[in-house]
Amino acid sequence: MSLKGKTLFVTGASRGIGKAIALRAAQDGANIAVAAKTAEPHPKLEGTIFTAAEEIEAAGGKALPLVVDVRDDEAVKAAIDKTADHFGGLDVLVNNASAIQLTPVQQTDMKRFDLMHQINTRGTLACCKHAIDHLKNAENPHILMLSPPLDMQEKWFAPFTPYAIAKYGMSLVVLGLAGELRSKGIAVNALWPRTTIATAAIRNIIGGDKMMQQSRTPDILADAAHEIFTSPSKDFTGQFLIDDTFLARRGVTDFDKYRVDPSLSLAPDFFVPDDVPAPADLGPAES
Repeated sequence: MSLKGKTLFVTGASRGIGKAIALRAAQDGANIAVAAKTAEPHPKLEGTIFTAAEEIEAAGGKALPLVVDVRDDEAVKAAIDKTADHFGGLDVLVNNASAIQLTPVQQTDMKRFDLMHQINTRGTLACCKHAIDHLKNAENPHILMLSPPLDMQEKWFAPFTPYAIAKYGMSLVVLGLAGELRSKGIAVNALWPRTTIATAAIRNIIGGDKMMQQSRTPDILADAAHEIFTSPSKDFTGQFLIDDTFLARRGVTDFDKYRVDPSLSLAPDFFVPDDVPAPADLGPAES
């Protein structure tokens, strides 16, 4: 299946994983609503909704750049309605926008927790709420959250409980909404990376340039998302997927192409369950 002519609403699509997912769909000739906050260049963050839209058009898609703060319920509804009106419908919602701060409880300002909760959990729920009426008219509707499997182990929460709560909140939306929307034929799934992904969050918040080099590119998530969106929505829902494991099931064998630096071992991401083995060695790639 192809995404040609399909319409995607992607939050946080001005850079990183969201933009990569949008560009992969654009290669098929999809329509993309670039829904993000960045309209003006940022000193520490690459790209705006307008530069992302230009790249989408150059890749073969059609783009609609929209300034959207997912914390603003009315703005979310207006943006989704505008997308459906502009492109004649909505086929896919990608909840990628996220906020992160890896601090324990005592070191977390409650305003920062509120921000993570409002963007991650509440923002995801709001986007889903306002997209459903449009998605139910689509031929193969999908909702995708960039959120982890619900692996309820203490080790995932103890180092940074506030962030874990906000991120797992997105996955709880997947769990509930998959059941709520199954009868409507709308698929709701989660996708999560096994390794760190080379994004601004890794460079600026988690591990700097060294961890960037030990990461995979956002393309691995873009390819996995494309596989999800081209799967029959009525038969593929309620899944919590790890990127490389899912792609291996779909026949992918070369994972070295996603490495930033093949000479280095890959850095594992948080929240990956112990019982989901990697389909490829995470150590340095053979020369």
